[in-house]
Amino acid sequence: MRIAIVGAGEVGFHIANHLARENKDVVLIDQDADALRRISDALDVQTVLGSGSSPLTLEEAGIKEAEILLAVTNSDDVNLVACLVTNIISPSTRKLARLRDSSYDDYHENFRTFAPYIDTVINPEIEVVRTIDRLMSVPGAVDVGEFADGRVKFVGVRLDESARLAGVRLADIPSRIGRPGPLIAALVRDEEMIIPRGDDSLEAGDDVYFVSEESTLLQTLAVFDKEYEPIRKMMIIGGGSIGLRLAALLEERSYSIKIVEKNAQRCEMLADRLNKAVVLHGDGSDQLLLSEENIQEMDLVVALTNDEEINIVASLLAKRMGVKKAITKISKFSYLPLMNNIGLEKVVSPRLSAINSILQHIRRGKVLSAISIQNEQAEVIEAEALETSDIVSRPLKDIHLPKGILVTSILRGDRVIIPSGASVIEPGDRIVLFVHRNAVSKLEKILAVKLEYF
Repeated sequence: MRIAIVGAGEVGFHIANHLARENKDVVLIDQDADALRRISDALDVQTVLGSGSSPLTLEEAGIKEAEILLAVTNSDDVNLVACLVTNIISPSTRKLARLRDSSYDDYHENFRTFAPYIDTVINPEIEVVRTIDRLMSVPGAVDVGEFADGRVKFVGVRLDESARLAGVRLADIPSRIGRPGPLIAALVRDEEMIIPRGDDSLEAGDDVYFVSEESTLLQTLAVFDKEYEPIRKMMIIGGGSIGLRLAALLEERSYSIKIVEKNAQRCEMLADRLNKAVVLHGDGSDQLLLSEENIQEMDLVVALTNDEEINIVASLLAKRMGVKKAITKISKFSYLPLMNNIGLEKVVSPRLSAINSILQHIRRGKVLSAISIQNEQAEVIEAEALETSDIVSRPLKDIHLPKGILVTSILRGDRVIIPSGASVIEPGDRIVLFVHRNAVSKLEKILAVKLEYF
């Protein structure tokens, strides 16, 4: 598979890195020679210097042989034109554009219907707000993925020192809790992902990833001593486009919201656009301001400024002043591994959201959705089981899936099946799979073609 990426920023770099690890043929286009040089030094990908909206540059990059174009520059205009020109040169190439301007929100479907030079529009800000919403809805979660229209949750929680399962082997969990335990797909310990077996133990500080039906989620969370705590009052630090989107969504649900914004002119606009939220002019990392606004009474603080250092300081300060929960927006990928070490477990990233949105569109087979977890160490993929695949019509215990691939749930009509070895996947079922990044290429073969090598 040949994939052309326009834009050598952090999103372009990390998508290229993700795909290069899977031995895909990647060409990256950008006008910044220094950015391309850094990428050439770090990754085994082809680079082309020039504008991604130029026909000559696209032809030099081999766009006619590319299955997919990803236009992910920081300019919406360049991304739109790159897709338009690609459609003229190579109509069969699928085109994905990152568009961040909210003025395009109501036109995403129109791009696909009336301007078929764009197959998919990706807005990372919308995805970040959805991620925050999911984190708010699942107590104690550090990661939440939704599949099958929300009926299946893939959740990561931090195991506390006092948790009753700390030090318990997976095989012993049923006897400890008095019923069958949840399906645990992965553990993250000291930043390393572990695919656990029955004789592996959970340890305090582990991030434990499990799958659950929505209807039993709170019961499953209680196994890890995570209890539901309603959120009524919250403060949003940063009234940019993401802060505004989040505040508007939460106003509809009758949350009590305060939003802190440093720019006075922006405050006026926020006050005009929002109906119930209290808009405060000030610095969200100012301890005096937070104290005056009774920060300790807040159930949640969400730091969403365009300065990640301020977001980090504001979140740490809020937690020190008595707020139990904080969600922090981080853009730099290099910061993400540090967050757990400084006590910020709930982190959202527009760039990571963009990558998650892109993944489902570049996977082979009938992939319906996909998310990357734990700094891209693994993916969770929802796909349709094809009739020609050898994973159907046989008990799972008789199918030798490659190491690093786990079927976590089977969706058949309105039923959600958490599988056992005796479970059978039928053609047309939707399946949710956990896959370590080293096994992604093998999974794509499973989803795309008949498995003659099993």
